[in-house]
Amino acid sequence: MRKFTYLFSILLPLLLSGCAPIGSKSTSMSIIYFSTTVLSLVLLIACFFLVRKKNVWFMFLFSSVFVVNTGYWLLSVSKTLDIALFANRLSYLGSVFLPMAMIMIILNVTKSKYPKWLPYLLSAINIFVFCVATSYPYLDIYYKSVTPKPVNGVMVLCKVYGAWHNLYLFFLLAYFSAIIAITIHSSAKKKLDTKMKSIVLSIAVFVNICVWLLEQLVNIDFEFLSVSYIISELFLIGLFFSIEDSDNAKTNTPVCEAPPVSTDINSDESRFIYLKENLPRLTPTEAKIYTYYTEGKTTKEIMALLNIKENTLKYHNKNIYSKLGVSSRKELLYFSKMN
Repeated sequence: MRKFTYLFSILLPLLLSGCAPIGSKSTSMSIIYFSTTVLSLVLLIACFFLVRKKNVWFMFLFSSVFVVNTGYWLLSVSKTLDIALFANRLSYLGSVFLPMAMIMIILNVTKSKYPKWLPYLLSAINIFVFCVATSYPYLDIYYKSVTPKPVNGVMVLCKVYGAWHNLYLFFLLAYFSAIIAITIHSSAKKKLDTKMKSIVLSIAVFVNICVWLLEQLVNIDFEFLSVSYIISELFLIGLFFSIEDSDNAKTNTPVCEAPPVSTDINSDESRFIYLKENLPRLTPTEAKIYTYYTEGKTTKEIMALLNIKENTLKYHNKNIYSKLGVSSRKELLYFSKMN
């Protein structure tokens, strides 16, 4: 299943890129929008069964992409201004929350630390931008006027922009800049296991930036972000599975058995000596975990301090217990505190 996901993530972008010529003003655009909407729904359902319990931000991302593409499709087939405006609002709803999902996924994938209040702050900013972008016809700050115009059977909105229209551009630019900064920082700090994973992550970001800049600089009737968002989904889900497989491989790595411990009358003293003598065998991370345990820190505190998952901590625990000749944290604390 994982190999199929990787192959699918590579081939699908190539198939999507040949769907239609750029700027094609025909009913084929509605078919393409419908196809991307259906594909987004299929990926959302697949995400629900594959990663919903492991990373809720993927569900957030896939839901946002589905909402965006649904808005694009409804806009292309709308017949009235009210329906067109509703579809436009729907596409903005997904668009403003999609970058937030991407940045949270990248933070988690790269194991970067961030304050707990960050998602709430980003949500507040997103809601504000959404309210401004969808304020027409109540306010003329984003659009001064909007006129529906059918072009070869496809609805197109002719817009006169207001004073606050650049807000959305700065909004996206800020998100893309933050994503680039996180990617560069993670690569520099080697928070990803391999260079290939850094490259995959960089490509996912680069594709969206290029498409976004293209749509800002060139007058194109087709919203290519509807396709690039799906491409990004596939890159990120492939990266997620790759890292998960690496973590599982580490967790399942056989642990060397500790040498037999003396069972004489002074067995406790012997085990205490054995523990002290083998402390230098611990890796830097294992030594930190050992110190945290002796300081009385809880599992959750240690996971937060080292920014690791529970499975990773369990993997380190097995190594620590094996090297120090104990079978549990209780024994570890007992023998480490002996005099």
